[in-house]
Amino acid sequence: MTADATDPASQAGPRALARQRRRRSAARFWAGFRTRRAGLLGLAALVLFALVALTAPLTVGPDVTSVTGAPGRPMEGPSGAFPLGTDRFGRDLLGLLVWGSRVSLLVGLLAAVLSVAIGTVVGITAGHFRGACATVLMRITDWFLVMPTLVLAIALATVLSRSLGTIVLAIGVTSWPTTARLVRAQTLAVESRPYIERAHALGGGHWHVMSRHVLPNVMPLVLAQTTLMISSSVLAEATLAFLGLGDPTVVSWGGLLQDARDAGAVSSGDWWYLVPPGIAIAGVALAFTLCGRAVETVLDPRLGAAR
Repeated sequence: MTADATDPASQAGPRALARQRRRRSAARFWAGFRTRRAGLLGLAALVLFALVALTAPLTVGPDVTSVTGAPGRPMEGPSGAFPLGTDRFGRDLLGLLVWGSRVSLLVGLLAAVLSVAIGTVVGITAGHFRGACATVLMRITDWFLVMPTLVLAIALATVLSRSLGTIVLAIGVTSWPTTARLVRAQTLAVESRPYIERAHALGGGHWHVMSRHVLPNVMPLVLAQTTLMISSSVLAEATLAFLGLGDPTVVSWGGLLQDARDAGAVSSGDWWYLVPPGIAIAGVALAFTLCGRAVETVLDPRLGAAR
């Protein structure tokens, strides 16, 4: 049977066919994702947090972080003028919470991308190359895996200068081993398929096989792992900022918690100083976790059947 000459699909070039396959895959993914109520709830929450962070320069502006000319009295409770009260400098805590969302989300996203990128490179390399190369990479991965991630991040953040780049680097280079393990296992499964042998037989080199055949097949796992890693990165950033290792010149949710501790909000019972940043951190972490679990289940239907 020959293809109809008038069929658009038969006349389309390779790039057009690839775009059609990507659109169909995206449509199937969305059809499966929207059946997950928890995932949709997490996605709605993430859209809300993203809108708050993106519109922060318009809604509150950078002047909200200034300690000079603060509009309220220090440690003032919630009121009509200040719905979440004021901090120890008299600044509006609601404005600081909105402005701090930009830093917390940005650091969490960049740290997660760095962590997943390192883990993907190590995992694919260890899964593709056998022998001494894989052994060395996996022993390094095991060393990072057994070491406490927070302790390594604290040590790295202490040695380097206090900045957002240091926080991103500290989280990214200490939290990649789990991704490397998962990607390596998936790479080994892909490498055992017949078309990989045909690619080698036709003269495909290592870079061709890893970039054209292995990487596209592990990308769904990488996507799900990135979504899950962002929540861990947000929590790690808040922890480091709470311990006083963050950038003191910027406002973040973890930095607000550290300011509340330094101001004695715990002992004095000033709950409005502590609760809102904690709820924001927990809310973002939960939203990313719900989305990540939904993405993971859609990309691997066996997980949904197991649950």
